Amino acid sequence: MIAAGDKMPDADLIAPDGSAVKLSDYMGKKLVLFFYPKASTPGCTTESKDFSALMPEFEKAGATVLGMSADSPKRQQNFINKQELTVDIASDESTEFLEKIGVWAEKKMYGKTYMGIIRSTFLIGPDGTVLEAWPKVKVKGHAREVLAAVQAA
Repeated sequence: MIAAGDKMPDADLIAPDGSAVKLSDYMGKKLVLFFYPKASTPGCTTESKDFSALMPEFEKAGATVLGMSADSPKRQQNFINKQELTVDIASDESTEFLEKIGVWAEKKMYGKTYMGIIRSTFLIGPDGTVLEAWPKVKVKGHAREVLAAVQAA
């Protein structure tokens, strides 16, 4: 998995409205990039709502927030609408970028093995360098912890 000190590679992603998004579109300011396994599931909903609730504070600290999963843009748009999210969301249905940075991996649940996203977050500096990484995130209190790191960066 990509770590602090590494350069975050650029990625071709899709916004919920179907438009193209590149990570390089966010260069020049701090970016919180968080990965969640599946839109509209309990943990992912809580995490996305927590980041959305703190958006004014992230913006005040000079950062933007982008959430990402392998869900379709349509599913992402439904997630945004239903939960009234204010964070940017992007899709990597191909999982190419997710694999490249190491957040797409083999997981096990109830005795079954499958490929999925490891819930993780990265704070990326204005030059594209990863300033801090949170692998295997626990949702409760995470958005506030990331905000503190953004404010300290």
